[in-house]
Parts: sequence; structure tokens; C-alpha cells
Amino acid sequence: MPSHAKNLILILILWVGGLLAAGQFAKIAVLLPEIRTLYPFSGSAIAWLLTLISLVGAILGGLAGSIANRIGQKNVLIACLLVAGLLSLWQASLPSFGIMAVSRVLEGLTHLGIVVAAPSFIAQLSSDRWRGAAMSLWSTFFGVSFALFALAAIPLAARFGVTAVFQAHGAMMIMVAVALLIFLGDIGKPLNKNETTGNTFFAAYRQWPKLWPGIGWLFYTLTFVSMLAILPDQIEDSLRGPTNTAMPLISIVVSLIAVPLLLLRFSGAMVVMGGFVCCAAAILLSAVLSLPVIAVVLFGALGLVQGATFAAVAELNTSIEDRAQGYGILAQTGNIGNLLGTPLFLAVLEWGNINMMLGAAFVTYAVGFVCLALTAKRLQIQTN
Repeated sequence: MPSHAKNLILILILWVGGLLAAGQFAKIAVLLPEIRTLYPFSGSAIAWLLTLISLVGAILGGLAGSIANRIGQKNVLIACLLVAGLLSLWQASLPSFGIMAVSRVLEGLTHLGIVVAAPSFIAQLSSDRWRGAAMSLWSTFFGVSFALFALAAIPLAARFGVTAVFQAHGAMMIMVAVALLIFLGDIGKPLNKNETTGNTFFAAYRQWPKLWPGIGWLFYTLTFVSMLAILPDQIEDSLRGPTNTAMPLISIVVSLIAVPLLLLRFSGAMVVMGGFVCCAAAILLSAVLSLPVIAVVLFGALGLVQGATFAAVAELNTSIEDRAQGYGILAQTGNIGNLLGTPLFLAVLEWGNINMMLGAAFVTYAVGFVCLALTAKRLQIQTN
């Protein structure tokens, strides 16, 4: 098999691994009503089964890249997929709530290893010409996974129970781990002591090529999940469903189609900053356009940030080890944004109204752009 064809197959397998990693969130989120019935006395604590994964990433995300470099990214990726698969299979036994919560913390660790190592491999396996497109594909893993789980997991659970979803999810993760163990080769071997010099966790945060994409990702994630959760509830019932469906889909389409085309002319960093400008402009259009239209336009603009950020990590960091640390920082800032975003914007909405919440979103995008623009000077980012 030609090497480029093998690399393409590996990239697709890695992307599927990403879909299954996002499925660690999705299998709880889309089945939350069914899971609530399994733990009827958990009350509001049921939400922890979803958020504990983000908490792990928020605390340990930046450290994950350094650990992966020391142990070997291939070892970390395959071990995390295997353990995650076994955990999902074990969760199908529906243990007590407390034990299930502990298993979710362990899942958070495996999730972190996957989302740090997999995009580093994809960037390594891609040619210079197609790296932007490959990273844009990776950036869709969260949205595509939620869409697939909504389509497949709900009817599967309705027919065979929640356990069937956990079993299928676990089995597929193990299959991906085995496939990568066979075909990935020697990429991502552990660094020796000399190569680890200057590659520590704290050193990574002092290196702008690794830190810069994570800065923008924080502001992106502050709004992505929160707007997805809040905006549809502010829309009339007849348009709520179509808008709720269109928002993540337009983000995926823009990431897959518009971002690779833009990357042929502009750097990933420039597309990220342009995406923040478009997000802020979409909020300003709320003065003349209806909220459903604004929601769709906003998520199209967020798709620019989504796709280009992963490409920017690969552009700014040339080695697989540096990219792993960059994606680790991305995981950390992203999980912080996911944790804080929805409570923050809900508080603004309850304190004021929808216009004040949109104003807070505008400020978020404006501050994000200013932070990126000021720090971009340190990277001497060019337009091509």
C-alpha cells in the first residue's frame, strides 16, 4: 500500500478515536434522562457524571503533553484507548453512583491522553499541503460525535438499554486501539533524557508557539457550549428544533470546507483571529437580524476558530513533541472554558436579559481578539 494511502487510513482511524473520545461526553449527555432514571436519588449531582471529565482536563491538561512525550505518545494513545474501552464495558454493569463517578474521573484521564496524542499524530502523518485540511477534520470530532450519538445511541438505548450503548462504545474503542497498535509503527516513541531538556510542563507555558493557540481556545470554549445550550431556549418553539440542529452543523461545515480553503492563503493563526472578528460582527448583527439567524451565523464564525486553531498548533510547532504540549495546553484551556462558560452566561442572562448576554459574548470575542493580536506580535505571525 502506498505510504500516502496508509497515512490517510491512519488519519481516519485516529479521527474515529477522537469521535469515541468525545463519545465519553456524549454517551452521558444524550442519554442523561435515561441515566437519571438509573440513579433516581442522585438529584442535581447527576451532572457530575458529565462534568468530571472536564474537571480532569482543566487541572491536568497542560501536563498531559509533557507526560506523553516522556512515556511515548503511541504508548499513551493506545493505553488510553484500551483503558477507556474497558471502563466503558465495565460501566455497562451500572455500578453505584459513587463508583460510577470515580470511573468518570478515570475516563477523564484517558480522554485527555487521546485528545493530546491523536492530533499530534494526525499532524505528523499529514503532508504540508493537506495538514490544514487534516487538522480541520480533527476539529470536528466533538460536534460529529454528539450528532452520531444523538442519532444512534438514543434508539439503541430505547431498544436494548443504556448498557448496550456503553458496551458498543467500549468495544469500538478497543478495536481502534488494536488497529493503531498494529499500523502506527514507530511514530511517537518516548523521548530520551537529552530530548526532554526544556520540554517540561512549565517551560511549555513560557513558549508562545505552544501557548498562543490555547489563549484563543479559552475564549472560544467559554461561548461554544454555553451558546449552544442557552440560545435555542430563547427562540420560539417552532424554530427551536431547526436552530438547535443547524448551529453545530454549520460549525462543522465551515470547519471542513471554508477553513481548508482559507488555509491555502492565510496562516491558521490569521484565520483564528479573523474568526473572532466574525464572531463579534455576528453579535452586532443582532440589532437587525432575528435571533435564530444570529445563532446560525455565530456558529458559522465559531467554525473558523474551531478548525483553524488545531491547524495553528501544527503550524507554530514543528515537532510531534512540541505539538503534543500545544494540544495539552489546548485541552486545559478548553476544559476551563467549558467549565466556566455556561454558568457565567446563564448568570448574566438571569441578572439581565438576552441582549445583555449577547453583549457579554461580544466582549468575550473582543477581548479574545485583542489578547491574540497583542501576543501574535511575539510570534511574528504573517498573513501567508
